[in-house]
Amino acid sequence: NDPSDLDRGWTAEIAFPSLLRAAPNSDKLRIGFIGCGWRGTGAAAQALRADSNVELWAMGDAFAGPIENSLNSVKAAVKDDKKFNVSPERKFVGLDAYEKVIKSGVDLVILTSPPGFRPGHLRAAVEAGKHVFTEKPMATDAPGVRSVIESVKIAKQKNLALVAGFCWRYDYA
Repeated sequence: NDPSDLDRGWTAEIAFPSLLRAAPNSDKLRIGFIGCGWRGTGAAAQALRADSNVELWAMGDAFAGPIENSLNSVKAAVKDDKKFNVSPERKFVGLDAYEKVIKSGVDLVILTSPPGFRPGHLRAAVEAGKHVFTEKPMATDAPGVRSVIESVKIAKQKNLALVAGFCWRYDYA
């Protein structure tokens, strides 16, 4: 009950012993992203800088060119070679690239392809049990919005994280 004991940190040990003695998780969180344009590149770099225990595992785009450009840009922004594990066989090209990224062994999918594709990509990711970050807008029409609503329900049932990008509410400029 001596207040000076708080400075010694023993109170935290008693209150949270499992936290203080827990071993860190050594498994890397594997990230895949679909849509290797400007926003996808930025989102991938942000995800890789968010935690020390993540790696970029797979990339997919409708066209080959954006994949290499995006990978080079993310590497330049992150500057940590240990965070990159994208082998050539995990760089997927074509309109079915999203399916291949999802099936490549990723834990988290970043959806940054054009928004008309997002409802289908989102559904495929949550049905496969993947955590998802999706840019906005999530859909561009009423059927797409209904699909997103259903995907959110599936994600909740599977206890998956589903996060959406958010626009600034204001801009001083």
